[in-house]
Amino acid sequence: MTLRKLPNYLRRYRKRARLSQDELAFLLGSSSGAKVSRYERFKRIPALETALACEAIFGVPARELFAGIFQKVERSTTRRARLLARRLSARQAQPLMAEKLSRLRRFLPS
Repeated sequence: MTLRKLPNYLRRYRKRARLSQDELAFLLGSSSGAKVSRYERFKRIPALETALACEAIFGVPARELFAGIFQKVERSTTRRARLLARRLSARQAQPLMAEKLSRLRRFLPS
């Protein structure tokens, strides 16, 4: 059983960097720390650009900073990939179809 992760670990990394919410907001191009507060309290999911900026600021991959969000996205994507693989398997065999299935199966966990 996989442990459930927090949606993000921004507060932890911000505190380690000794940055205030206002200072991090400035680095992210925002005018106040209110937005950072909403991220830290899991009230708002940052845009991709913001997530990548956090990666650049803290030197930690976005998938680790936003581990819970990544975990949720990974689970739902895996579910859809399994469904797509089943749908494609039900179709007539074609060379392109076999290649698609092969790629999908490599993506899916065993």
